[in-house]
Amino acid sequence: MSETKLEDIVSLAKRRGFMYQGSEIYGGLAGTWDYGPLGVQLKRNIIDAWWKFFVESREDVYGIDAAILMNQKVWQASGHVEGFNDPLVEDVKTKKRYRADHLLEDNGVEAVAAMSIEQMGQALKDHNIVSPDGNPLSDIRQFNMMFKTHVGASEDDTSVSYLRPETAQGMFVNFKNVVDSFSPDMPFALAQVGKAFRNEISPRDFIFRVRELEQMELEVFVHPDVWKEQFETWLSLQKDFYLYLGLPADKLHHVEVPAEDRAHYSKHSIDTEFDFAIGQKELGGCAYRTNHDLTAHAAASGKNLNYIPKDGSDPFIPHVIEPTFGIDRLVLAVIDSAYSVDQSNGEDRVYLRLPEHVAPVKMAISPLLKNKPELVTKAREVFTAAKKMYGSVLWDDNGNIGKRYRRQDEIGTPQCVVIDFQTLEDDTVTVRDRDTTDQIRVPIADLLTPKNSN
Repeated sequence: MSETKLEDIVSLAKRRGFMYQGSEIYGGLAGTWDYGPLGVQLKRNIIDAWWKFFVESREDVYGIDAAILMNQKVWQASGHVEGFNDPLVEDVKTKKRYRADHLLEDNGVEAVAAMSIEQMGQALKDHNIVSPDGNPLSDIRQFNMMFKTHVGASEDDTSVSYLRPETAQGMFVNFKNVVDSFSPDMPFALAQVGKAFRNEISPRDFIFRVRELEQMELEVFVHPDVWKEQFETWLSLQKDFYLYLGLPADKLHHVEVPAEDRAHYSKHSIDTEFDFAIGQKELGGCAYRTNHDLTAHAAASGKNLNYIPKDGSDPFIPHVIEPTFGIDRLVLAVIDSAYSVDQSNGEDRVYLRLPEHVAPVKMAISPLLKNKPELVTKAREVFTAAKKMYGSVLWDDNGNIGKRYRRQDEIGTPQCVVIDFQTLEDDTVTVRDRDTTDQIRVPIADLLTPKNSN
C-alpha cells in the first residue's frame, strides 16, 4: 500500500468522472466543484445510507426540507448576522484575501484555534508572516461569511435575505409546526439534507473547504436534565455511521472543541476528525446547542416555542443536541480511505476499495469480444436484467479485458462480469472480484439473485 496524496485523489476524481472544477471552460470559480456521473452517484449513496440509518429506521426522527431563502430575522435572531465571521487579512499589493488562522497554521504557529482575533494579529507580526506572494499584509479584521442577496424587485433593507450558511435554522423555525402536526414524544429529532453556502475567504484542499456545500444535520430536542446522556448516545451513533460507510476506526478521532473555538451557540462540542491525505482534519461535529436557538426565535418572533409534556408536567423550551455531517467532506473521506495501490503483473494497480453499498457502480458487464455478435447479444441480455435488478450497473466493452478491469478498479466497481463462449454453452459467467482479482464462474441465475434474498 502506498501513502495516498491529495493530488492522486484529485487526478483520479477528474479522470474518471467523480468531480470537475466548477465553470471549468471559463477558467473555473474558486471554491466550487461539479459532481460528475460517478461522483453524484457516490454522494447519493451516502445520502441514502444516512437517511435510512437516521430517519427511516427510527420512529423518533422526522425529516423536513426547509427553503434555502429565509426571512432575514431568522439570521438576526440566530446570531449569524453578528457572529458568523472568519479572521481576514489582505495582501496590500495584490488585494488577495486570506484567512489569518490559515496563514498562521501554514507557517507552523501552534494553538491558533485558541487565539482571539487580536492575538492572531499580533502573532502575524511576531512571526513576520507575509502573503503567499511575499507582500505585506493588512491589519486583521472580521469577515462575515454569509452570502447576502435581495428578495423581490426592490433592493433596500427590508428585502435583504441570505443564502443559508447552515441547514439547522430551518429545523428550529419548523419546530412548532412539527410538534403541532405530529405530537412527538420527547426526545425526538428533525433531520434535513440540503445545500449551505459560506463565502470562504480562502477555499482550498479540493472539496474539503468550499463555498457551496451540502449538509446532513439532525436537531435532537431533549429535556435539559438528560442532555449529557443524549449527547453521548448521538455521538456514538455518529461514529457508527462513519464505520458503516467503510471509514477505518483508527482514522477517526474525537476531539473536544475548546470554549474559545466553539460556535456562538454551543456549550459543548466534540468534533470527529479524520486522517485525510491533507492531515487530521474535521469531518463532522456533535454540538450541545442548549436552548439558545429556540429561545432566540421565541423572543424575536413572539411565538410560544415551549414543549408541553404529555404527562402534565411543566412546559419547557427543549435543549438541542446537533450531530452534523458535511457531505462533501464525507465523499472525500470515503474516497481517501478507499484509495489503494497494489502490484498486479509487475505494475502498480490503483483501485478504490469501496463498500458495495457505497460504490457508485455495483457491477460492470462486458462481452469478452465486442466483435462477436453472439457474445454481445447475450451480454446485453444479462446487462438488461442486472440493470433492472440492481440499478447501478455499467456496460463496458471499450478496450481489452485487462484495460476494462483497470478502469473498473479505479472507480471502485466490486464485480466485473464477463460473458464468454462458455456462457453460450452453460449459462455461466466469469465474475472477477475487485479487491482480490480472483475469478470464479457463476450461473447467471445466481448472479441475478439479490444477495439478501431468502
